Amino acid sequence: MSVAADAWVDDPFAEAVRTGRGPLWLRREDGRRIPLDVERWCAPAAGADHGLLLRCTRLTAPVVDLGCGPGRLVAALLGLGVPTLGVDITGTAVARTRSLGGPALRRSVFERLPAEGRWGGALLADGNLGIGGDPGLLLGRSAELLAPGGVLLVEVEPQDIDERITVRVESGDGRFGPPFAWARCGATATVRRAERAGLVETERWSSHGRRFLALRRAGRPR
Repeated sequence: MSVAADAWVDDPFAEAVRTGRGPLWLRREDGRRIPLDVERWCAPAAGADHGLLLRCTRLTAPVVDLGCGPGRLVAALLGLGVPTLGVDITGTAVARTRSLGGPALRRSVFERLPAEGRWGGALLADGNLGIGGDPGLLLGRSAELLAPGGVLLVEVEPQDIDERITVRVESGDGRFGPPFAWARCGATATVRRAERAGLVETERWSSHGRRFLALRRAGRPR
């Protein structure tokens, strides 16, 4: 009996995280490819990461990094004295985060997580707004994790796009993972969905070709 393969687990992504090298892409059904910046994810925090980290230091701790990948942001936040937990479905990513000294949990964001409704901040960086292929659902789930007044810092596409697509992870040697749903949203589409999830935009900024939003959950901080 065959066993169904899982995206980000039974595909070239796990191997790329282990080695810290690409190239790696998301291959769309129409044949176009979206590059995945594995080397940057596996390197220490740099460039636009610093503005993201600075804003995290201003939030009420703790912070949860949703889709933490190899853990560079978790490690950097801990170095700044911000209690942080990484969450990822890829075992190799969780192991790499832990090797950097960061606590990490192998679990989907849509499963039960520690301290639900009590996180002062949450991160969706590096394209992770695409997780699950339904940004509205993911933003709603992120809002559930936050304490009243908590802030979600989310990276959006630089372009003003709004698309839900089916993709597969593709490696440089032509290997493919299983198909899965993904999404790409710019600021306009993200803010529209965030408002439906009870999240209000408080800031937007760009740095090093990347674009970000700060979205606050309604209610007063505890």
